[in-house]
Amino acid sequence: MKKKIGIAGGLSPESTVSYYLYITRTYAEMFGNYDYPEIIIYSVNLENYHKWRSINRWDLIIEDLVSCFNNLKKAGADFGLIATNTMHKVYDQVAELIDMPLINIIDETAKKARDLNISTLGLIGTKYTMGDGFYQNRLSGFKIKTLVPDLEQQETVHRIIVEELVRGCFLKESKKRYIDIIEGLISRGADGIILGCTEIPLLIKQEDFKIKLFDTAEIHADAALQAAIK
Repeated sequence: MKKKIGIAGGLSPESTVSYYLYITRTYAEMFGNYDYPEIIIYSVNLENYHKWRSINRWDLIIEDLVSCFNNLKKAGADFGLIATNTMHKVYDQVAELIDMPLINIIDETAKKARDLNISTLGLIGTKYTMGDGFYQNRLSGFKIKTLVPDLEQQETVHRIIVEELVRGCFLKESKKRYIDIIEGLISRGADGIILGCTEIPLLIKQEDFKIKLFDTAEIHADAALQAAIK
């Protein structure tokens, strides 16, 4: 019996769709049929999350995510995913308050980097992901050094995410700006780049760079698929 996957989604809708499509399509490619694991998605109110984090009410985010996973468990999910990087800031607190195992997006990304013997990674994502330290601290547990853009560039990366990418808007000039910022991280010594917002891979692709890009949404979704079929 396959395990049922529970996804806290809607953070944003664009990336939640990519999780669903990756799991179902990859399973079909692997096994040649459509007997993929059952997926239960609880789509939260994204506006609330933007509001709560802007006023530093992470306690309300924790409360809502705990409620989300309790509902997913009642619906039959065996394990869960927070389908976004930024909300992993409260991963440990949420995991402690629910009766369901969660797969951590940072840990899974770090394992991929470790397998490739990469020890210095550039990180782009929301300003919270780049600036609050939780991502860097988690990666340091895998002996990985993290480089982030300067504060002005962080604001640019964040603005493009919240004003464009989460709305399904992908502009050529924004892609050019991201490429310039990533190239700056490479010049500072990054051996790989974490696309640390699950919407960024919708704009930036591996073919844009020779250096390894870590698509966190794909890595997270793949970890969920493997956990479900084991």
